[in-house]
Amino acid sequence: MLKRIGLIGLFLLVFVLMIWFTSINPGTISIDLAFGTVEPTIPLALAVSFVLGWLFGLISVAFYVLGLLNERRRLRSALRSAESEVSSLRSLPLADAD
Repeated sequence: MLKRIGLIGLFLLVFVLMIWFTSINPGTISIDLAFGTVEPTIPLALAVSFVLGWLFGLISVAFYVLGLLNERRRLRSALRSAESEVSSLRSLPLADAD
């Protein structure tokens, strides 16, 4: 319950800061792209760049996690192979040392 209240409080704080930032920065900026020019407001440009950076980070972490899952699959396969080898070696009769 306390975690949920803290999360709601954090969202409200971010929302209030966003409204405040938007009110003190009403200007526009010009972004020259290869195929044209765009003139968004400053808060919109920052929000879009934030979202794009977040998505890039999310995709990067997803590739890292997929690599870890693949490595885990290979290690489990190697473990099963080693366990079956040990099991078969244990079932062999011992040779006499005489």
